[in-house]
Amino acid sequence: MSNAPETTLTTSTRVCCDGAGDIRSTGGFKAAALGHPRVWLEIDEKGYAECGYCDRRFVLKGGPADLENAA
Repeated sequence: MSNAPETTLTTSTRVCCDGAGDIRSTGGFKAAALGHPRVWLEIDEKGYAECGYCDRRFVLKGGPADLENAA
């Protein structure tokens, strides 16, 4: 069984992804060194966009795919 993609809520319909997440270290969080080329994604009427490299999903806050804030 595969894990669900990482989801990031955003207020912008245009987002960028470089595959680098944050890693916990002694002093808090630091940017991870590994990733992929930076790509720009446009969130459409579905309310989300997925990165073709790392499958990270960007969900528009308050949009149709925002299940956390659904009424």
